[in-house]
Amino acid sequence: MKKLVVFFLSLSFCFTFSQEVDSLKTKELKEVLVVGTKAALHEKQTKTLATLDEFLQKSTKVDLIKRGAYAWEPIINGMATERTVVTIDGMRIFGACTDKMDPVTSYFEVSNLSEATISSGQQGSCHGNTIGGSIDLKRSQRQFTNAGWEFFVNSGYETNNRQKIIGSAINYADSLFYVDTDVMFRDAENYRAGNNKEIEFSQFRKLNLSATSGYKLASNKNIEASVIFDRATDVGYPALPMDVSLAEALITSVKFNYKPSFDSIDNWETKLYFNTITHTMDDTKRPDVPIHMDMPGWSDTYGFYSKINGKYKKHQFLANLNSFYNRSVAEMTMYPSDPNENLMFMYTWPDVRTLYSGIYLEDNYEINCHSNIKTNANLGFHNNNVASDFGLQSLQIFYPEMQASKSRFLKSISTNYFYNKDGISYGFGMGYGERAPSVSEGYGFYLFNSFDGFDYIGNPNLKNEKSLEGNANIGFKNSKWQTKISASYFHIYDYIIGIPDASVAPMTIGANGVKIYTALDFATILSADFTVSYQLSDFWIWKGQFVYNLGKDNENNGLPFMSPFNYMTSLSFRPGKFSSELQLKGNATQTEYNAFYGEDKTPDYAIVNANFGYKFTFEKSKMIFNTGVENLLDANYTTYTDWNNLPRMGRNIFMNLMFQF
Repeated sequence: MKKLVVFFLSLSFCFTFSQEVDSLKTKELKEVLVVGTKAALHEKQTKTLATLDEFLQKSTKVDLIKRGAYAWEPIINGMATERTVVTIDGMRIFGACTDKMDPVTSYFEVSNLSEATISSGQQGSCHGNTIGGSIDLKRSQRQFTNAGWEFFVNSGYETNNRQKIIGSAINYADSLFYVDTDVMFRDAENYRAGNNKEIEFSQFRKLNLSATSGYKLASNKNIEASVIFDRATDVGYPALPMDVSLAEALITSVKFNYKPSFDSIDNWETKLYFNTITHTMDDTKRPDVPIHMDMPGWSDTYGFYSKINGKYKKHQFLANLNSFYNRSVAEMTMYPSDPNENLMFMYTWPDVRTLYSGIYLEDNYEINCHSNIKTNANLGFHNNNVASDFGLQSLQIFYPEMQASKSRFLKSISTNYFYNKDGISYGFGMGYGERAPSVSEGYGFYLFNSFDGFDYIGNPNLKNEKSLEGNANIGFKNSKWQTKISASYFHIYDYIIGIPDASVAPMTIGANGVKIYTALDFATILSADFTVSYQLSDFWIWKGQFVYNLGKDNENNGLPFMSPFNYMTSLSFRPGKFSSELQLKGNATQTEYNAFYGEDKTPDYAIVNANFGYKFTFEKSKMIFNTGVENLLDANYTTYTDWNNLPRMGRNIFMNLMFQF
């Protein structure tokens, strides 16, 4: 196995240029994981009914923190959700769980996804201020064509956790109207790690409904309405002390699209949206609970954006005016074992209302047919207000002078140069960005972190976190080779992190102490990735992907969740209607860990995956069958992003079937 890894690495490093493959397209500093239509999803993907989390792992910029088999938290350039922005069709959505059990991606399904746009650093600030970057999940939808009716039926099964998957889609389109509907249901039991070890409390059940409908008002005007309803129940989190009895989201929007007759304006898109999330943590199925707790949370967001893009001479421009209002509240009620004792209640999020309004401007100037320079800037107004008097008084125990309301101005700017000629491409740039503390960082009240064993308390007096970044990439492409190497460096001032405070007593039984969110003078993060593919023949293609992150604080200690050397290499065979792939992926040993944040040394691992597929056609219908084996050798392993060294899934055989008519 090690000899095979060394062979692939040696071959790969002979080529240090640029890459673009079927499922991964590079556009400036953005990675676009392309799905396309529902039919394209099933024809291009090796595991057609994979979860969205599994799909996002294809990106070199994204990794995921795993607390169970469900709802993994995406991190971009080694930075978690506080420092990134995740949107669905440009809509801001915020989870309702203080323990990050419900990232935005958990309320989506890959079956209604057309593409995921992953932007690095300040290139991702179109829909809000960010440090690490952004992910925008774009939904698939019909167009105004005379395609008529289209039907899909999906089903799947996975042997390891006995996951049952069933779904369907009904689409219709004519010249004035379209509707796109999708339903997906998943039900999974506990999974088993390598060597057939059962991981208790790793089950989940999820239902996702999606509908989008559009109507053409005129040749250059149309209106679109969309809704997503997602409901997950009986979700286990084996790496955490609590599970989830309910995670439910309703995500709605109305969009007006206008194509003016002006030559300089291509499109004007305006969207109003609303989403509401309910999340309930549950410990009633756990044995030996010291004290039973109810921990519900709610998040409601109202927002809009109005986006104009066009072209004037050599300038391609984009302007986006956007705003949102969010209400985040979370409670904790503790039930003593002695019924004569009083219940204990507190707000862990004290009904925090966040108002944000911003303007984003972008100009892409064409220097000549081979090069361009792209500049963007973002200015935002950010206000937090604690609406609960009880919650405010609780925080004033630690911050007596604290006011209920706090306002900030957030700024960002970046510029990048790109060149592409005769298969050679390169680019470089720099940027500056700011972000406000998250609700947990600013106003969290005794949030227990089971990773390091500390209760966390927010700090409303934190400064804006600020980042200077630089990036560079170089690539090469011809008829057979596509390769790219890129790197980004972030120097982050007033880096927000929890620091122990021995003067404060913990609330959680058995906790190691209390950490108060504080700003370090600075921290640095280096993110580098290398991708390569080689077309061996018309049917054979080899791909490789290699990633490394390094993060240090102001005392040269490691930051949490930084990727060690990470690799993936695959060999694919696609003659006509048949497809197959053999894949090797793994990590080197995690040596840059920091016990202060709860990390330890995670060993290296390597796993082998294999899959096969075939497309059957019957006049106007078709059926696609995919099957494969993940972790073929049943390795027992854990990685640096597995919460509390949670073991990954062992050998798993999957079968996916799609019928289109």
